[in-house]
Amino acid sequence: MKHWYETLFENYALQYDNESFTQGTVGECNFIERELNFNKGSRILDIGCGTGRHCIELAKRWFKLTGIDLSESQLDHAREKAKKLHLSIDFQKQDARYLPFSDEFDLAIMICEGAFPLMETDEMNYQILQNAARALKSNGKLIFTTLNGLYPLYHSVKDYHAAEKKESNASMHKNTFDIMTFRDHNITTIVDDSGHTKKLHCNERYYVPSEITWLLKSLGLKNIDIYGANLGAFSRNDKLTTDSFEMLVIAEK
Repeated sequence: MKHWYETLFENYALQYDNESFTQGTVGECNFIERELNFNKGSRILDIGCGTGRHCIELAKRWFKLTGIDLSESQLDHAREKAKKLHLSIDFQKQDARYLPFSDEFDLAIMICEGAFPLMETDEMNYQILQNAARALKSNGKLIFTTLNGLYPLYHSVKDYHAAEKKESNASMHKNTFDIMTFRDHNITTIVDDSGHTKKLHCNERYYVPSEITWLLKSLGLKNIDIYGANLGAFSRNDKLTTDSFEMLVIAEK
């Protein structure tokens, strides 16, 4: 039986690329490029690369990209886009919990909840961070976004998604946030690329900053910084607050 995140991304590549939350790619890659000190030729691993939007934009800037994802349909679309632009990107179907890489990359990214924190258990999510850290060279950097656990303590996740619905193909309802597990359970409805409606029972893990810091420290990462994540405009100037739906995490090996 497939998990909700596997079913979600079947036959959803075209619709995914049109979602409002995918429109900030250029600005996000501007930030990533600055974090790499414009060191062209740096090797980057994109975990949960989806349709390859960050891979493609960064490859245009002469970085060397490997993109991994669990969805073959998303990867097929990514390969088609890269081929049309004559870009050489290594797209691989891989499970982020069981990556084969070790000491290979200057940077690993997981943007827009790429793989982490969609897993069913905290242990599985930890495996993803573990594999990301292991893939990095010494002094390599990890950049990712994840759901801010402070937000649902002060706001309604349901209301947040309702406000975003007008710009999204997906709708979420019957949200319940469990304060013991920091998981939001909901029913997500999407229309796939063939026009079929899917209803999925989803759950996502929210993390508080101190958890993320501890998890990364346990993996030997250092210089851990956490900020508010603003779509298309990542910045070290944006303080994380209870109004930040997502947080931007930066750490070094």
